[in-house]
Amino acid sequence: MAQGITSAFVQLFDAEVKQAYQGARALAGVTRERNNVEGNQVKFPKIGKGTATVRVPQTDVTPLNVTYSQVTATMSDYIAAEYSDIFHQQKVNFDERRELVQVVGNAIGRRMDQLVIDAINAASSPSTVSTDIGGSGTNLNLAKLLAAKKALDAKNVPAEGRCAVIHANGLSSLLDETELTSSDFATVKALSTGEIDTFLGFKFITVGDRDEGGLPLSGGVRTNLFFHRDAAGLGIGMGQRSEINYVAEKTSFLVSSMFSAGAVSIDDEGIVKVSATE
Repeated sequence: MAQGITSAFVQLFDAEVKQAYQGARALAGVTRERNNVEGNQVKFPKIGKGTATVRVPQTDVTPLNVTYSQVTATMSDYIAAEYSDIFHQQKVNFDERRELVQVVGNAIGRRMDQLVIDAINAASSPSTVSTDIGGSGTNLNLAKLLAAKKALDAKNVPAEGRCAVIHANGLSSLLDETELTSSDFATVKALSTGEIDTFLGFKFITVGDRDEGGLPLSGGVRTNLFFHRDAAGLGIGMGQRSEINYVAEKTSFLVSSMFSAGAVSIDDEGIVKVSATE
């Protein structure tokens, strides 16, 4: 049994993992992203607001005195690895490679999503929508969606770039809402596809239960996240890369994929936490 794997095979595996990772990652592109970050931190600028004043002839102009601040995301290192025993497979054949690609790609995709979810959920002063909106102790419903939209509208958050990350249980509840599923109210064909893509200006992304944590659940109340793209940032220090190494002590190939990234909430005014009882 040869203990070496050609570089061509490693490159092929890495390319397949990247494809699987991009397919498994649900929250790609919903936040500000910085790639090729050097060092262990990335800073996202946050610029305050200004108010125009009346121009009085022959007087000095009044500066806006806009405040400038920044938030910092710290890089964390992650790896997804699995052994391929040479006694189970004489060599790393196509079938096993395909299985490992899916396992590794899905693992790093979910972890990247969790960085974003945790950062947005950690916002210190976001708007909130109670679980009692639209009925006492209710799951996601139209009233909660309208309340989330109203909260962002009141803060003058741009309409384009809004996203809603909801749990699968919340999606099931929304599919019971006539206003969301009937063509009399919307052009979204929710019942025919079993999902909601866009509604009220939000792009909906559904996630289920995840070992990494997923959307927070406490006492039967789920926190769903509604936010604008510029309200959170993701910095990627080392993009996803893969390696295959032979470990003699285990008579196995160690197949691993890794990345380094960090996420942070940038502007709490662009975030709404919607509570729903499941």
